[in-house]
Amino acid sequence: MIPGQFSYHAPATLPQAIALLGEHGYDAKILSGGQSLIPLMRFRLAQPAHLVDINRIDGLAYVREEDGALRIGALAREADLDAEPLVHERYPLLADAIAVIADPLVRNLATVCGNVAHADPANDHPAVMLAYRAEVVAEGPSGRRVIPIDDFFVDTFVTALEPNEVLVELRIPAPKPGSGGAYQKLERKVGDYAIAGVAAQIVVGADGLISEAGVALTNVGPMPIRASEAEESLTGRHPNEKTFADAARLASDAADPVTDLRGPADYKRAVTRTLTARALQRAAERALS
Repeated sequence: MIPGQFSYHAPATLPQAIALLGEHGYDAKILSGGQSLIPLMRFRLAQPAHLVDINRIDGLAYVREEDGALRIGALAREADLDAEPLVHERYPLLADAIAVIADPLVRNLATVCGNVAHADPANDHPAVMLAYRAEVVAEGPSGRRVIPIDDFFVDTFVTALEPNEVLVELRIPAPKPGSGGAYQKLERKVGDYAIAGVAAQIVVGADGLISEAGVALTNVGPMPIRASEAEESLTGRHPNEKTFADAARLASDAADPVTDLRGPADYKRAVTRTLTARALQRAAERALS
């Protein structure tokens, strides 16, 4: 199939893009990587009247560590982050997720910020950002504002962004000493959406106990899920098999999957439990290495 009719806009600056969004409101969609939006348009599941292509705007394709955070610009591609040694050395949870997103052709075009802004619960980065306790930077007519990731996802495909705002940056807190993270995902075939996925990020203190924990779930609910009870169960405990098994059970309880072509709901809960234990074990190995 081919998309329905739409008007195409290619602003050269961010203020121009914001003005176009303000003019057309909910009838407009931003195009960055297009790897989620274009397929939806082809099948007429999304039919924006206006497409605002931000790829000609300079200064949005950066990946850098600055002021205590990894900052990812709106036009930074998955492949850009995968090629960045800093990401692999200091943000292994993020690197894990990038490696299992679709295929190399998609990763060459897809943007991390676009993946998050799309707010598809089957996308991998939303859970990663929840586990990291990241921040979203949005820019609109009134300037920039910072949105905590827990306030960003409102519903399936719905975020806290206003119609005239652009997600310009993601901020992941720089890792503390003793940090480790991992992403585990089960898919039917390479490049498919997850049957279930789990993002885990922990900090092991000098006393050998877990002082901080982030656990979030992919594609087992209408939105990415923070497994809060699993996180709470981890803090103050030794990073061992019993601790991780307890947290995995709680993460499974937090899942809210539906039965579909990827499997029965009970199967997805069981997968979530297994993947959580594996992700936490890998995170701990990295934290202690």
